[in-house]
Amino acid sequence: MSGGLVTIPARRGRAARVSAGRRIRVVNTHGTQVVDAWAFNARDTSEWMAMEASRAWFMKLAAVVGDTFVTNQRRPILTLVEDTSGCAHDTLMAPCDAPRYGLLGVQGSHDNCRDNLHAALAELGIAIPATPPSLNLFMNIPWTADGRLAWGEPVSPAGSYALFRAEMDLVIAFSACPQDILPINGRTGRTTDAHFAVE
Repeated sequence: MSGGLVTIPARRGRAARVSAGRRIRVVNTHGTQVVDAWAFNARDTSEWMAMEASRAWFMKLAAVVGDTFVTNQRRPILTLVEDTSGCAHDTLMAPCDAPRYGLLGVQGSHDNCRDNLHAALAELGIAIPATPPSLNLFMNIPWTADGRLAWGEPVSPAGSYALFRAEMDLVIAFSACPQDILPINGRTGRTTDAHFAVE
């Protein structure tokens, strides 16, 4: 896939195949939307971008421009080459799922990033047996010196973006996070579209 902006609909997911060397621009169109991201080896989707291995690779809690994310096989998969978001993209929090919303008091079904990932991959004919940890783009999770975390409100301006380079042929997947209880998408809980482009 290449060309113009592709919509990641609010509360839904999208996925695309990307060749090594291409760039992936993820746009926080309205400035308040968290986008969960995953990347998989296009030839073997049991190899995926791993947050725990990536933190050990670049020795930070969050990547900065020039840092490379690696897979569960410790191989480079995505490099952050430009970032106008002004935030530290979260690598610690798990993607939301149905049990999470149950713990938050939701009765019945609720859109969630886990289901969005699997639905987006299914559109490409891909099925995976588990849900890897996500890279949570534009998600503000402050941490303190004593190791405490908080659910922060968005800080990225509308139209800001993160630009990545694919380090192998990969499948990229995104979910416009449907979290509307915690303030990660803003205090109003309003979720919005985001966009991406393969360049």
